[in-house]
Amino acid sequence: MSKELVFYTNPQSRGNIVHWMLEEVGAPYRPVLLEYGASMKAPEYLAINPMGKVPAIRHGDQVVTEGAAICAYLADAFPEAGLAPAPAERGDYYRWLFFAASCVEHAWTNQAAGFTPTQEQQRMFGYGSYEATLNTLAKAVAGRRYLAGDRFSAADVYVGRTIGYGIEFGNMRGWPELVAYWDGLKNRPALLRAAEQAAQWQASKA
Repeated sequence: MSKELVFYTNPQSRGNIVHWMLEEVGAPYRPVLLEYGASMKAPEYLAINPMGKVPAIRHGDQVVTEGAAICAYLADAFPEAGLAPAPAERGDYYRWLFFAASCVEHAWTNQAAGFTPTQEQQRMFGYGSYEATLNTLAKAVAGRRYLAGDRFSAADVYVGRTIGYGIEFGNMRGWPELVAYWDGLKNRPALLRAAEQAAQWQASKA
């Protein structure tokens, strides 16, 4: 008997990255929709994620939080989906998956919030500066359809959707390489299915 896969999310959250990944995986899953505030901070959910944030998954007895970790876990848990390179070929896969989680995420959210580290403060931040981070990412995707070799992978899910958010919110539009990379991903059937489902979930709450 297969292990139950439970997906904790809110349709207006970064859980949409994992939602896309789940649709790419193609395995059945049960969504649990949580509201900001009470239900995310309830004891039942804090037992899953003590941070009281989404997304999270429970796969049998395994609990995984953090979007990049969930994407990497799902790629390994469902190898038949072909969403991770062979172990000996994962240099770019790991590099850009976790660069997006550790540098791009922080750089663009700080920028969106109006915080820019001074030249002196940049030494304290893993991403250094917003411009350096986005320039590095732009070079990584320039002229490439996928980040880790010639096949779509979990790295493209996490990095691509992060770039997509940045473009949609406006603060990554100045990098044509990022726009071109996202344009090559944004019409994938799994992403469109996830977006349609999230819209339905959101409408059901209204």
